[in-house]
Amino acid sequence: MDTAQPGYSPLEERPLKDTICLFDVDGTLTPARLGASPEILSILASLRQKCSIGFVGGSDLNKQEEQIGKPAGVPVTTLFDFCFSENGLTAYKLGQELPSNSFIKWIGEAKYKELVNFILHYVADLDIPVKRGTFVEFRNGMINVSPVGRNASTQERLDFEKFDKESKVRARFVEDLKKKFPDVGLTYSIGGQISFDIFPQGWDKTYCLKHLENEAKKEGGIAYKNIHFFGDKAFEGGNDWEIYSDPRTIGHAVKSPEDTIRILKELFNL
Repeated sequence: MDTAQPGYSPLEERPLKDTICLFDVDGTLTPARLGASPEILSILASLRQKCSIGFVGGSDLNKQEEQIGKPAGVPVTTLFDFCFSENGLTAYKLGQELPSNSFIKWIGEAKYKELVNFILHYVADLDIPVKRGTFVEFRNGMINVSPVGRNASTQERLDFEKFDKESKVRARFVEDLKKKFPDVGLTYSIGGQISFDIFPQGWDKTYCLKHLENEAKKEGGIAYKNIHFFGDKAFEGGNDWEIYSDPRTIGHAVKSPEDTIRILKELFNL
């Protein structure tokens, strides 16, 4: 990939200055866990000549660097006007970092300790076939809880998934957490085979929209009237659903990076 980057007009001078296109990463800009193609990088560069662009990924910046920046041969923060890692908890505008946030900063050490103590006691009392290790994984924007442990082998994960479908271990765990911590403002999301996530209400992908709203309040800032969002998990229960269905956005459900390219060509005459 040619590392020479084209020049871009200031955001306020672009032809569609009140429009921004936001993209999920896995399954939308790249195949799941793989790198971006020259075709997607080319269409993004063309789109950026017309309006502002940004990505919204649940993973940390290192992952997006690996999937998009590395194939392009330049830092990922130079390829987009806005970079929203971890749903916007880590954010960049034109390569400059914006104010960040974290789960621990939000909940506070005392309440966090109370939450983790309850979880660990709960896991200790669970009667399940096997227990391995890493029952609570701390992340910047959430904690991930696994009754069987994230160190479970592939077969143990499959076995637990089957066991959980019948016994509803995770669902009961979540209900008990809701009863124990009713007023903290937490969201619980069961996903994958062996775990569930706990994060503050509103810290899904709609969190990134706070940054755009803050930009509009700045002197000379742009109020984006048209916020297009493209995502492949744009169904209820999928991690793109909240931002896809948000009244502030124009949602586009895609099936693959190739589908994203097709829709962009149709929408923006690229």
